[in-house]
Amino acid sequence: MANLNKVMLIGRLTRDPEVRMFSNGGKVAKFGFAVNNKRKNQQTGQWEDEAVFLEVDAFNRGETGRKADVVEQYLRKGSQIFIEGHLKLDQWTTQDGQKRSMVRIVLDNFEFLEGRKDDGSRGAMPAKRQDEPPPAQDYDSGPEPPMNAPPPAQEGDIPF
Repeated sequence: MANLNKVMLIGRLTRDPEVRMFSNGGKVAKFGFAVNNKRKNQQTGQWEDEAVFLEVDAFNRGETGRKADVVEQYLRKGSQIFIEGHLKLDQWTTQDGQKRSMVRIVLDNFEFLEGRKDDGSRGAMPAKRQDEPPPAQDYDSGPEPPMNAPPPAQEGDIPF
């Protein structure tokens, strides 16, 4: 039987990320996340937002996985992001013997949905991902040639 454990959400951070280092050099950034469900109020007939609060864990994994570092550096309370992840059930027993459980989201991927703030503050999100190349420059080179014109000669082309 096949299984699928995938979550995709758009929402906002409810608190600044809290970062923990592991003795093996690993790192986790934990943050609260809120999404809204729409529901119809039976008394007024109006649609209302119903907030759902979740806990998200972002790990640094392997040589290329630096999600915790990026979360720590760029995300702050109120930041809007798109997240992809999977569910994980945490279970524990409290000091007074009660069993507790909580479903968490382990972050697999995310995207910034807002650009930098005007003040350039550290809590602002980047307009692009860090690993993307800089945008290509778009210089106006004059009017476009007619549709049936031959392509312009390139450097190194032999003119015969």
